[in-house]
Amino acid sequence: MTELVERLVREELWILFRRVVPPTEVIRPQGGGRRRAGDRECLAAIIFVATSGCTWRQLPPVFGPAWPTVFRRFARWSQGRVWARLHRVVLDELGARGELDWSRCAIDSVSVRAAKGSLTGPNPTDRGKPGSKIHLITDRNGLPLSLGISGANLHDSLGLEPLMRGIPPIRSRRGPSRQRPVELHVDKGYDYDHLRRWLRRRGIRHRIARKGIESSTRLGRHRWVVERTVSWLAGCRHLHRRYERKAEHFLAFIGIAAALINYRRLAK
Repeated sequence: MTELVERLVREELWILFRRVVPPTEVIRPQGGGRRRAGDRECLAAIIFVATSGCTWRQLPPVFGPAWPTVFRRFARWSQGRVWARLHRVVLDELGARGELDWSRCAIDSVSVRAAKGSLTGPNPTDRGKPGSKIHLITDRNGLPLSLGISGANLHDSLGLEPLMRGIPPIRSRRGPSRQRPVELHVDKGYDYDHLRRWLRRRGIRHRIARKGIESSTRLGRHRWVVERTVSWLAGCRHLHRRYERKAEHFLAFIGIAAALINYRRLAK
């Protein structure tokens, strides 16, 4: 195994990944044929594509498997929601160690250009050019808890309820699993009474700036963590622009980026 593979997929990350990847049995009664490419080498190659922003065809041969093999493995794992399960496993480890702070969460979204594919739409802030929008909610430390994608023309307020429902039950250091924050901070794009009522029914305190009444400056004192997480996602260069036709492939790269962000906190 090359040093690059061991650096991209450290032993602790590999142990977590093996808990979520489906087992594959290769049976060749007739014998012969090439040996199946290792999952760790393919995972390292996928992480390299996600972080470097290169195309699949530009994948260097140092990883071992050819790029079509790596892409097929990525497509199969994406269809099986492996990346979402990996993100949840890392969150469980963080929760069990007491690294998640549920006292104050924040929500935000960011638009990226999209060449084509499903879940795209005209971006109202970019002269109507096609794009997709990434929605995310983070804890008080800026660790992503839930993510989603939509067309760039979807209003931010429509993503709040799906994101909140998308937070999985996460282990705690003491007591039962947690799924709801104590307080939620959002900007003026979510200034709607039905969202306030929806949060209140679930026992979640909210801090939503009112349009034309309150300034969002003070609210930004707590919301800066989610904006920092958006910049962390931009560290995954494959998310600078969407080239994937399938929405599940684009969502897979977002899940990989979120899992890596949380794993960095876990590896400290």
